[in-house]
Amino acid sequence: MSLTHLDESGRARMVDVSEKPVTTREAIAEATVRLGPVAAKAVLSGTVKKGDVLAVAQVAGVMGAKSTSTLIPLCHPLPLSGVSFEFTWNHDDLRIRATVRTNAQTGVEMEALTAVSVAALTVYDMVKAVEQSVRIEGIHLVHKSGGRRGEYQVADEAATGSQLGTPDE
Repeated sequence: MSLTHLDESGRARMVDVSEKPVTTREAIAEATVRLGPVAAKAVLSGTVKKGDVLAVAQVAGVMGAKSTSTLIPLCHPLPLSGVSFEFTWNHDDLRIRATVRTNAQTGVEMEALTAVSVAALTVYDMVKAVEQSVRIEGIHLVHKSGGRRGEYQVADEAATGSQLGTPDE
């Protein structure tokens, strides 16, 4: 097995994608922020002193997606054509889902994962003074399309997505 990110001398290198075709690529990732009742109520009621938690988390997530190649070694800088977010509540848990799109020679999985990670960290930062027991869990790729390997869908996504609703359901 050859490792794609090492050269013949065993040194790290960025993979050369210049021969790959430009295709439309999309990746969806998600994370869960377990807020607890006090923090969830503060976010929902808009009483967090730092401001609108979800709006700030969304902007931070977009910035994170755009900054992925500066954060992750050997990751290609990509021209992102879109980054969108969906925030869904399940009692006191907040699911953050990011969808990232590009037309490029390599995929946007890392950008989607970075986007949800930065958004989740931003939620944590904004509510840590309200409730210290906040946890970030389950950061993972949900779906990807485009490129040589085609489509990938996480096996239990149907079950995961159907369990979420509004906080008091």
